[in-house]
Amino acid sequence: MKTDSPIWSAIRGGVCCLLGFGVSNMMLADILLAHGASCVRVYDKKSPEQLGAIAMQLQKRGVEFFHGEQYLSNLEGDVIFRSPGFRPDKPEIAAAVARGAILSSEMELFLASCEARVIGITGSDGKTTTTTLTWHFLKQAVRERGYGQVYVGGNIGTSLMPYVQDMTKDDFAVVELSSFQLMTMQQPLAISAITNLSPNHLDWHTDMDEYVAAKCHIYRGEGACRLVTNRDNEKTLELAGNAQIPVTLFSSRLHDYQSIMQGREGRAVYIKDGVIVCSDGEREQPMLQISDILLPGMHNVENYMTAIGLVQDFVTPEAVQSVARSFGGVEHRFEFVREKDGVKFYNSSIDSSPSRTTAALSGIPPRTAWVICGGYDKHIPFEPLARVLRERACGVVLTGATADAIAKSLDECREGDLALPIYREPDFEQAVKCAARMAKKGEMVLLSPACASFDAFENFAHRGRTFCKIVNQL
Repeated sequence: MKTDSPIWSAIRGGVCCLLGFGVSNMMLADILLAHGASCVRVYDKKSPEQLGAIAMQLQKRGVEFFHGEQYLSNLEGDVIFRSPGFRPDKPEIAAAVARGAILSSEMELFLASCEARVIGITGSDGKTTTTTLTWHFLKQAVRERGYGQVYVGGNIGTSLMPYVQDMTKDDFAVVELSSFQLMTMQQPLAISAITNLSPNHLDWHTDMDEYVAAKCHIYRGEGACRLVTNRDNEKTLELAGNAQIPVTLFSSRLHDYQSIMQGREGRAVYIKDGVIVCSDGEREQPMLQISDILLPGMHNVENYMTAIGLVQDFVTPEAVQSVARSFGGVEHRFEFVREKDGVKFYNSSIDSSPSRTTAALSGIPPRTAWVICGGYDKHIPFEPLARVLRERACGVVLTGATADAIAKSLDECREGDLALPIYREPDFEQAVKCAARMAKKGEMVLLSPACASFDAFENFAHRGRTFCKIVNQL
């Protein structure tokens, strides 16, 4: 574990402030105490009693808690660890930084401390599946070579900071990173991927430019040595053209090195005769038959291409093929739930943006799915989603806070099936039951909300589990 960075110098003997007491900061408080912080302060609207047993134990050990409506009014310290949900330009945070505080995060401290080789993944869609595939590829590779460990965490739901002291140069750490985490990141990753970019989280970011700029922190700065990104996405292609480090471009639409790279130096990942291949312009390396991939849809083929681009220096084609033949997907990502009366039910609660729902629908035959859509409003346009629903769904059930907005876009769309059945059910359970009633034998019911879950659920996983419970009780 590396502890010679400027941030560790500030931690030792310093006052450390944790903004929010979520999973990552909960773990971090104990680590800071163990490594010489003179004082640890937690700032959260909830009191220690409301935050639970861990908070109460930390309070007994001397951690100070500031809570209530004005909990940030006394923000003062040497290092401030921002939870992803806190905008860095919040007045109290900006004032503390102006007084000399270092603004950081649990993930940035992990990157500064980690001895292992770190591979990072961000993007609008496909992050978690790509992260999971990368993890599995590397696990297979270290099994083949006989030494080393592979860790996975970050936005995927696991804090890696508690494990950093065990990591060595023989290990790998695979991290999924959100734009919220990356917004103030000053520690780039050596190898990283941006899967794609489309409008997302515009309820939190000021605009699309800020969102894209946050994502770019994953590869900009000293120490970054390779970016893997999407040749078929306009935004990421532009980023690749301006990158100051070697780039690997993947494409599911173009099928040779020259057309993908167009005179650029670098690597390309593409499909040739049904096989994903890697090329440096001189030699092609076949990696995986498309037919070996169990997950449906070209978007999942692109997830494989991204992960292969990240790990091609470390894994064999045999390792990739072994994973593909057994990997059935990630929970809440087109997850098969059950079949009842000839109707299959799929949970894709992770589809929290229109582009994710579009990708989910592109992977199945048209006119086979009753799609349940709607949720928290992130102020993303629904017009493109409306076109895809009219072109590919056999029916739509709308629920949640955005039901009216999606219905309006569907009403105004003059493309596709203008007689598409559309139902509105404000209650989520009734929406699931409505879709189940309407679906016929040979069709499917697909929860692909195109929206975040916070209008009615704790998170997308809570929404997905609720869906599965309702379906299994039908």
